[in-house]
Amino acid sequence: MAERSFEREVQDLKLSAGEIFRGEGILAITKALLQSGVAYVGGYQGSPISHLMDVLADAKDVMQDLGVHFETSASEAAAAAMLSASVMYPVRGAVTWKSTAGTNVASDALSNLSSGGVTGGALIVIGEDFGEGSSIMQERSHAFAMKSQIWLLDPRPNLPSIVKAVEDGFELSEASSTPVMLQVRIRACHVHGQFVAKDNQRPKHTLRDALENPVRDVNRIVLPPANYLHEKDKLERRWPLAIEFVKQRKLNELFGPAEGEVGIVMLGGMYNSVMRALQQLGLADVYGQSLMPLYVMNVAYPLIDDELVAFCAGKTAVLMVEEGAPDYIEQALNTILRRRDIQTRVSGKDVLPMGGEYTAPVMLKGIREFISLHARMLLRNQPPVPDPTPVLNDPRVKALAKVVPPRPAGFCTGCPERPIFAAMKLVEKELGPHHVSADIGCHLFSILPPFNIGGTTMGYGLGPASASAFNVEAGKRSIAVMGDGGFWHNGLASSVGNAVFNKQDGVILVVDNYYSAATGGQDIMSSRALNSRRKTNNSIVKAVKGIGVEWVRQIDRTYDVTKMRDTLREALTTKEKGPKVIVASSECMLNKQRRVRPQFLKAVKDGQRVVKQRFGVDEDVCTGDHACIRLSGCPSLSVKQTDDPLKDDPVAAIDNSCVGCGNCGEVSEAAVLCPSFYRADIIHNPNWWDRVVHRARGAVIGWLQRRRDAGRIVFAD
Repeated sequence: MAERSFEREVQDLKLSAGEIFRGEGILAITKALLQSGVAYVGGYQGSPISHLMDVLADAKDVMQDLGVHFETSASEAAAAAMLSASVMYPVRGAVTWKSTAGTNVASDALSNLSSGGVTGGALIVIGEDFGEGSSIMQERSHAFAMKSQIWLLDPRPNLPSIVKAVEDGFELSEASSTPVMLQVRIRACHVHGQFVAKDNQRPKHTLRDALENPVRDVNRIVLPPANYLHEKDKLERRWPLAIEFVKQRKLNELFGPAEGEVGIVMLGGMYNSVMRALQQLGLADVYGQSLMPLYVMNVAYPLIDDELVAFCAGKTAVLMVEEGAPDYIEQALNTILRRRDIQTRVSGKDVLPMGGEYTAPVMLKGIREFISLHARMLLRNQPPVPDPTPVLNDPRVKALAKVVPPRPAGFCTGCPERPIFAAMKLVEKELGPHHVSADIGCHLFSILPPFNIGGTTMGYGLGPASASAFNVEAGKRSIAVMGDGGFWHNGLASSVGNAVFNKQDGVILVVDNYYSAATGGQDIMSSRALNSRRKTNNSIVKAVKGIGVEWVRQIDRTYDVTKMRDTLREALTTKEKGPKVIVASSECMLNKQRRVRPQFLKAVKDGQRVVKQRFGVDEDVCTGDHACIRLSGCPSLSVKQTDDPLKDDPVAAIDNSCVGCGNCGEVSEAAVLCPSFYRADIIHNPNWWDRVVHRARGAVIGWLQRRRDAGRIVFAD
């Protein structure tokens, strides 16, 4: 198993009522689920909630003791469909995934779930991901919540608020017969804090009870004419019930003075950043006491019109703080106020960025500008804000851009996917460029330097499907790249099956690194490790043959660049028609090092003989051509100056981050570059034979060096 272990942390999930739970947001969510009497949990990993799935996996024994069923879902769609258990039965269920990519995948099941409604509480924990650090498209879960009328919670990012939101979410779902989304950003997932624990609750109604006492309500099934009645039920019954629940339970919060010239309306997830900005402006203290009225929307949807009207009435202006685009809530707030003939000015995206993450510096700038426009006296005698423009326009600063190289995202040191794309570049030199459709996963880094391979990416497991339009007669075939995680998520049917059915003549390359590596190294169906809780070691080759692929090649060591190159060339030039599938397999180096390094250190400590391979470059042989770097891009490959007066260019060098994968030497051999790479075996705890061989080698090398020195010509001054 490769998943990150939380075996120690999950012991805190057993804490009883009155004890103090300390940890991060992910663990707090898990504890809250158990305190809420959840009956089943599922989901699909993805940042920023990847290790929520890892925590749940490690906590499976705790959950089994409570009668809670947990499983890792094959995709977000499978997770959303799992919530159907709460449609007919009063059982509480929760699922989780990365948004918005995951929500898009799950949309079919979610639409049906929200249409018919639920009997038991159904909670969806959404990992929202904005800003420059995001790995997905910049979209908002808010749009889906509005579209399907699923209630959306956005709690303040501290542990008591997050735990309360989980508990409130189940109750809100049951009170309004509607599934509820709980949105947590990356900072909320990893925020540390504490809260007073409650006892874990066994489900009041179990899945076993449901199986043994089946219930069927045809009115909850989405078929005409019930589907029309569902919409009426949403608007006429479920919506008012949700509004009343939020108002009665006071899920939204007010802070600061009751009255004020201006105020701030914010999503709950923005609270910490807003408070930090107010502290820097002297408008709040470190204990969270604000000098400005604040309305915190822990419920992002539906909006509570009466609360918003009461907060905004009598104020000159309010600032609406909502992260991401479009400005859904700002538009809605304007509509609510104008319908009530309240002329309070609504500011928002005019002083804050339209999109991206609202970090503390971004918030500080926007709030300062808002107050300067509408309540300047609140800022008192603050010094003027320095203008960075003169510094940024300084020629010396601009010159740095020409000197400091960019650092695009890339493969890890020793990544087994690197040689695949080195081989593809070698084939490109022979056969010319091909259209390459990429996919979601680590291999997407091939789009960036030094490989510059790949044109599109349409979704997880959809790489080959996105090449389907190119199934036409032409002098070249298309290439589609897909990871093993994407293959099992969606690719087997939507990409490979689609290619077989439509007799596509392209090449499909499945990168098999044994794990769902990009999401944290979780085991998948084709993982080579034995997993006591899941069935692994399911062959990708057998799977593609099982749905009709006839041309299949398995490469079990991707570092063999020559074999990779020759297999790719064969796939692109063979006369055989139909999809050509290459399964390129080698273990993810990051996960391998996590597994092997502790074993290596223990063996050395125990006195066992252990050999560690390292690679180097003979600078006397290296010409300084650097083609090895251009075809590899390994972070451990660098350059250094040499004292040789006959060499103007720096030579290649390998630093201490090398993991001994051998890719650099393999690339050099396949590309017929140079013989400057060498391998050195470092032996820990050598035996007597190692010592004898070492002395013999030293003696021979010493004799050769003395002979060379004796034969040198010495020129007199």
